[in-house]
Amino acid sequence: MSTTAEPGLRERKKAATRQALHTAAMRLAIEHGFDRVTVEAVADEAGVSRRTFSNYFGSKEEALLYGEHLRITLLIEQVRARPASEPTWVALTAAAQQFYLKLGDLDPHWVAQSRLVRAQPALVAAQVQTFAALERDLSSEIAARSGDDPTGVRVKMTSAAFLASLRVGLHIWLDRPPGTNLWELVSETLAEAGRGFAQN
Repeated sequence: MSTTAEPGLRERKKAATRQALHTAAMRLAIEHGFDRVTVEAVADEAGVSRRTFSNYFGSKEEALLYGEHLRITLLIEQVRARPASEPTWVALTAAAQQFYLKLGDLDPHWVAQSRLVRAQPALVAAQVQTFAALERDLSSEIAARSGDDPTGVRVKMTSAAFLASLRVGLHIWLDRPPGTNLWELVSETLAEAGRGFAQN
C-alpha cells in the first residue's frame, strides 16, 4: 500500500471517531437530558475508551457542540467559494442561503441541539467560545476578500454582525410554529444587519 494514502485514511478515521462521539453525546442528551450525560457514558455509547474521548474533546459540552463547529466551518468554506467580485455582505448572504438550504440534510439533530443549547447555561457558555474561534476564521476570510485589516473594526464588526444575525434568526425561528421557513427569517435578519455593510 502506498504510504501517501495513509495520512488521508488516518484523518478519515479521526473524523469518524469525532463524529461518533458527537452523535453519541447528542443521542444521550436527547434521551436522558444533558445534565445526566457523563463523559464515560458518551465514550461507552461511541464504543471507545475514556482516554480516547479526551484525545478528541475536552468536555461533554465540546463534544455536543462539535456539530456547530462543523456547520460554521462549512459556512466559512462557502463564503470562500463565492466569486471574488461580489461585495462582502452580498457574498456572506449568498453563502448563508446556500448553507441554510442544505442544513437539514447535513445534520438531522441540529434543531434538537439548538434547543438543548438554549436550555443549558453551560452549553451557552461553550457555544460562545466555539463562535469566538470561528469568528476569527471568518474575519480572516472577510479581510482576504475585502483587502481590509483583519484586526480592524470594520472586519470585526462585519464578522460579528453576520454571525449574530444567524443566531438571532435561528432563535426567532425556534419560537415560531412548525412549518415556518428558517431561511426567510435569517434573510430578514441579515438584511437588517447588513444595511451598514451593503457597500463593502
